[in-house]
Amino acid sequence: MFEDRKVKAETYAKAQPLLKPDAIFASNTSTLPINSLAEEFKDQGKFIGIHFFSPVEKMMLVEIILGKNTGDVALATALDYVRVIGKTPIVVNDSRGFFANRCVLRYIAEGNEMFLEGVPPAMIENTAKMAGMPVGPLSLSDEVALDLGLKIMKATEADLGPNSINQDQKKLMVELVEKQGRFGRKNSKGFYDYPEKGKGQKSLWPGLSALQPKQLDPDTLDIEELKQRFLVVQAVEAARTVEDHVITDHARGRCRLDPRLRLCAVHRRHAVLYRLHGHAKSSSSSATSSRPNTARASRRRNCWKTWRRGRDLYGRFPPKKQAA
Repeated sequence: MFEDRKVKAETYAKAQPLLKPDAIFASNTSTLPINSLAEEFKDQGKFIGIHFFSPVEKMMLVEIILGKNTGDVALATALDYVRVIGKTPIVVNDSRGFFANRCVLRYIAEGNEMFLEGVPPAMIENTAKMAGMPVGPLSLSDEVALDLGLKIMKATEADLGPNSINQDQKKLMVELVEKQGRFGRKNSKGFYDYPEKGKGQKSLWPGLSALQPKQLDPDTLDIEELKQRFLVVQAVEAARTVEDHVITDHARGRCRLDPRLRLCAVHRRHAVLYRLHGHAKSSSSSATSSRPNTARASRRRNCWKTWRRGRDLYGRFPPKKQAA
């Protein structure tokens, strides 16, 4: 299901009659705002974003995106689901691109900009790795899929106008995707050529040089300056997400993406779950029942255990004083 509002709206219309009354509906959209997608859903309180990253089997991070009308039950259910499948959730407010993709797409765009300036593709990839990135921007574009990147550009342009995207970079993607049929790793052709599994290593596509408006001499380029460009755009975009209140007020703790931002929903999650499951003492009728609700009691116990562990690990609440 790609980034197209019309296709998503048709899917919601077909799915809603088949859902149970208490079902939670989650969208894995990459960049489209959850608030706008929720308008096509009858009960917006049960609509939430759960954004996985590619490749899903390797990437641990999952964004949980709150719309303005998303309810606590939807949030708690989404957090439980992500924890059960062994991923690491962070909770963010709604924004085009959310948190991670705003930073990732800015990183990719900087690599594309260098390519159009005439920087050799191999130098772009190597300087990005020297700056601490796990993979170069061109390689990351292939992993994400070039056709998906083009769809994101077109959707952004349709929503916000032509000035919202770099038109030169759009032309580059149109050339690669629509004219050359290079979609990225999924069809073994992108910025790189990918051999069959077990038959060699990927290599930069020789035809890339023909797509560059000009080519700069590598000996005239300052590697440190290229490294700084990658570092600066990432830092600036991360700061903008904070200014735009993408980071939720209740998100605290640790995040594998950037520990300094301390994004984690563990405290909010267990506050919500504890409230949903109930924390009052058992009534007299339940106390005398021959079949106590052990599952509910176990959930309450686990909530408290994790709450205390989170408090001690993340410093969200003052730790208990040690006995002298």
